[in-house]
Amino acid sequence: MARLDGRRVWVTGGGRGIGRAIAIAMARQEADVAVSARTKPEIDNVANEIRSLGVNALAVVCDVMSFDSIGECVDRIRSDLGEIDILVNNAGGGAGLSDTDGLSKEQIDDRLFVANVDLNLFSAYRASRAVLPAMIKRGHGRIINIGSGYAKRSGGHPAYTAAKHGLIGLTRAMAAEVAEQGVTVNCLCPGWTNTQLVDLEAMASTRHTTVEVERTRIASENLQKRILEPEELGPMAALLAADESAGITGQVISVDGGYKV
Repeated sequence: MARLDGRRVWVTGGGRGIGRAIAIAMARQEADVAVSARTKPEIDNVANEIRSLGVNALAVVCDVMSFDSIGECVDRIRSDLGEIDILVNNAGGGAGLSDTDGLSKEQIDDRLFVANVDLNLFSAYRASRAVLPAMIKRGHGRIINIGSGYAKRSGGHPAYTAAKHGLIGLTRAMAAEVAEQGVTVNCLCPGWTNTQLVDLEAMASTRHTTVEVERTRIASENLQKRILEPEELGPMAALLAADESAGITGQVISVDGGYKV
């Protein structure tokens, strides 16, 4: 029997990159998987990939910055797949503002800070809050928060770095609250990973270098001197989701090639 046979997984931000890779890894362990994001074509494509592996899949458009949207998403997953056993809080990245007319630079900066903390920290709280009561009632559940190399050190944008540091605190506090109720909560931290968030052209423009210089620079920051692929996060996520990981909780685990060790 596969490691996750019969389990139901929800991956937020599951349309591409690390979220997609983790969703596929869970499906390969025979879990039924729901993927959510704001971009419907992307999650539809991932859901089709999952179905090709012989398990059930669901794509749900969801804005993790909205309690209402998350509630509707959870209701849909429960209706179509059943109760959620495993939550992967992967949604994150960079948030923008839809309307900046009449705002000063300082006002824009302030609002961007709040929006980015919301996307990278509060979203995980909202989704976890939506699934935890049912997990506790059943006496089983897994929550995996996707952190960052910047969750443990400086270097990123202040809002992103603060949010990812906060995600570790949320992981540990939540793990402590549910430790005796069959639910584990862990934080999985990637380093530099080959996703759309790693925009080498933008880095080169900002630093007045070239794409190749930036690729070499960021690869040099881990012991293996390389940029990892999203699929390398999948096996660890699948382990943290499995029954045999019951003794692993409140932990921060890195799959990052030895980033800034």
